[in-house]
Amino acid sequence: MSSAAVETSHARGVDMKFELVVIPVSDVDRAKRFYASLGWRLDADYTSDDGYLQRVHFTPPGSGCSILFGKNVTAATPGSAQGLYLIVSDVEVARKELLGRGVEIGEVFHDADGVYPGPDEPYLFGRIRVSGPYPEHSSYRSFASFNDPDGNGWLLQEVTQRRPGRVDTNIVTFTSSKDLAAALRRASAAHGEHEKRTGGQRDENWPDWYAEYLMSEHTGKDLPL
Repeated sequence: MSSAAVETSHARGVDMKFELVVIPVSDVDRAKRFYASLGWRLDADYTSDDGYLQRVHFTPPGSGCSILFGKNVTAATPGSAQGLYLIVSDVEVARKELLGRGVEIGEVFHDADGVYPGPDEPYLFGRIRVSGPYPEHSSYRSFASFNDPDGNGWLLQEVTQRRPGRVDTNIVTFTSSKDLAAALRRASAAHGEHEKRTGGQRDENWPDWYAEYLMSEHTGKDLPL
């Protein structure tokens, strides 16, 4: 953990929630059809009385951040938005879902060297791409990419355990039954190893162990053994 991360956690001021990203598109109706086909929630579709301004607002499932596109909302070149990350708990499952929705999406890949950057470095994905997820599905290292009709670039990134210092709350939330089920499956597998280490006896306190595992995984703390 970097010293900057530690200092920031003690210098909290007014909450600043990042909630909206503007996506430049050339054809609003085509973009609407595409993002609706992903299963994203349409929050707003507003057109001014004179037709000059149109604002379309979508939110991905479980996301606290939304996208905005439309007519006369940005001067950016259509397709110039790149490196838009969608965090998922299982990149292979998420990819299959998008394929089922008719989305052209690349194969799951990871970097051969497995190097994770320092706190002040960008993740330079694709340096040496290897097909398939990172071994043991380590967080932050497995990806799949796709584009919208204008070429705006999206990237699925698999994250199950947050790195220390990246979550400033002890409140664990799950935005879908699928994410909760996936977390419980990971906890179940880890608890099976825990019971092996403790002599193979059934752990009567397994609910407490599961709860600690889910909290630790979400907040970037050391997982229970």
